[in-house]
Amino acid sequence: MRKQRHPQYDQCPIEAAMDIIGGKWKGSILFLLLDDKKRFSDFQKRLTKITQRTLTQQLRDLERDGMVSREIFPQVPPRVEYSLTEKGRTLAPLLIELKNWGEIHALPVEAEDA
Repeated sequence: MRKQRHPQYDQCPIEAAMDIIGGKWKGSILFLLLDDKKRFSDFQKRLTKITQRTLTQQLRDLERDGMVSREIFPQVPPRVEYSLTEKGRTLAPLLIELKNWGEIHALPVEAEDA
């Protein structure tokens, strides 16, 4: 069970949403899944500063909250793929806008030629 920031979310939908998608890596994980399914190693290649333990925990949290689906293929070695659920796909417009906002307002501005 997720540790909630508040005992009730009756009047705070932002806190409820942030409890599910907040955290340092969840937004990046969800954004990477917008285009296609990913394997654990795909996340490790793209999110080079995340630890294996943290990635595992973030994926478990997202799966528990119904945002991500985990599919295990019975083969040797086992193959696991992660994808967005329908609920997770509803975040697509928000994630794209958040990316756009970050490019404009959060990334360092390149020095213009004088």
